[in-house]
Amino acid sequence: MKTKFIDREIKYVGSQLSPHWIYKNFNIQGDAIIAFQGECKVDLTEMVDIEDVINNEPIYSKYMLSFISEQFGIGLSEGVFRQRLLITIIKELLEEYNIKVVRNGDDLIIDGKKLSVSIATKSITSILIHTGLNILSEGAPVAASGLTSELGINDTKSFAIEVMNRYTAELDDIKYACTKVRGVTE
Repeated sequence: MKTKFIDREIKYVGSQLSPHWIYKNFNIQGDAIIAFQGECKVDLTEMVDIEDVINNEPIYSKYMLSFISEQFGIGLSEGVFRQRLLITIIKELLEEYNIKVVRNGDDLIIDGKKLSVSIATKSITSILIHTGLNILSEGAPVAASGLTSELGINDTKSFAIEVMNRYTAELDDIKYACTKVRGVTE
């Protein structure tokens, strides 16, 4: 899996969660995960999470660290497992900063406040994952935590690169683990 931190601000509006967006915009073909920073404003018309649409819960963050991943040749269930793996890796990294984090499904919560948004969906060609972490918490429509504003993580670029490196290493290790076992018949 290829990784890249995009060193310019990008406003995440939801339309980026589409097939080949990474390839078309950054010339990265195949399985990939990228990260970027910027405002996040996802209107209900762009929401993939139908539950959020029904509950009239658009997403907003004044400044967010976003991860987008596109992965080919897997189904939606495996895509959701991989989304949860990404969330767990982020949780583990935060715990290395001595931050107490609660994971509830694909949500990361600190002191009762939401740090993350995340969704996995299926396109006609791939699985798409978006995970966003508030950098700043003010202005969020829910009680929110921010990497910088509450948690003191100022080097969010290095944080993002470490998350992507751990994620790809874990997926590589899973693939390796699948190749080293003998099949059994009984």
